[in-house]
Amino acid sequence: MNGFVAGAGATNVDLLYKGFPRLPKLGEEIYCDDFSLQLGGGVPATLINLGRLGVETRIATELGDDLFSCFAKEKFQENGVAPINLYTGDKIPLNITSAIILPEDRTFFTYGKGSIAPRDEALETFYKAATGAKVVLMQPGGFLPVYRQLKTEGSTMVLDTGWDENLSFETYSDYLEIADYYTPNRKEALQITGEPTPERAAERLHAYFDKVVVKVDKDGCIGSENGQQFFVKSVSEFQNVDSTGAGDAFLAGFIYGLMHDAPLSTCIAYGNITGGKAVTAVGVLSAYVTEAELHALYKTYFAKQMR
Repeated sequence: MNGFVAGAGATNVDLLYKGFPRLPKLGEEIYCDDFSLQLGGGVPATLINLGRLGVETRIATELGDDLFSCFAKEKFQENGVAPINLYTGDKIPLNITSAIILPEDRTFFTYGKGSIAPRDEALETFYKAATGAKVVLMQPGGFLPVYRQLKTEGSTMVLDTGWDENLSFETYSDYLEIADYYTPNRKEALQITGEPTPERAAERLHAYFDKVVVKVDKDGCIGSENGQQFFVKSVSEFQNVDSTGAGDAFLAGFIYGLMHDAPLSTCIAYGNITGGKAVTAVGVLSAYVTEAELHALYKTYFAKQMR
């Protein structure tokens, strides 16, 4: 494998509160049984998972001198990811989420601005860091000019839009025209195409992509190449504890396959493994596979199917 993966995105820190019998009423205090402080999802999570798989990654993000930024820097370093800092202010530039996890559901309170709104110097910093990347992870935001340039220079572009009520071909046409791959889940695929089923959505996505990917949640993933659809099942041994971060982890496995020039079906299988493992523990980055484990699970569940 040659090359590296690059991406730009806001860093998210999650404060996870677990073990509540119920949400407190206004003015009431309830103690929980478990708490953890973790990095959250988004582009940084995908790149950290890639780093854990032995892939060189570069993340352009915003970090300050506050205790949450120091925590994030430490976690990046632990996982072999060297962040390129785009922030020059004196406030807390991260998104900080308190996640209240109940047996039946969860609720979130978040400080932050969501995504990065880069200035010209930040665009230039990201471009310099990402120049020469084999794969660039795209997301909607202010980095479109850099994505366009990197595309012309030969990087493979992978788009993750996330959910948006305004998701449509028209709204996201600039990104779809640049991307080589787009990896929507079922809900996102139905929204952007206006189709009633993920299979029909995959057909519509061929208007933009030769190789189509539509994740269908816990069941697995639809792939389509040369107009022929196929299905890659999920890994049966993984039991869902917390689905937060599954999409970020799927992207890591999928991009790992691209970095090794694997066929589309194999890239999807890798994604199903990394995404499936991620849901087996609470938190975006708590559960993951090593490169050796990825190949062992692929051999167990997919090798015969992919022949």
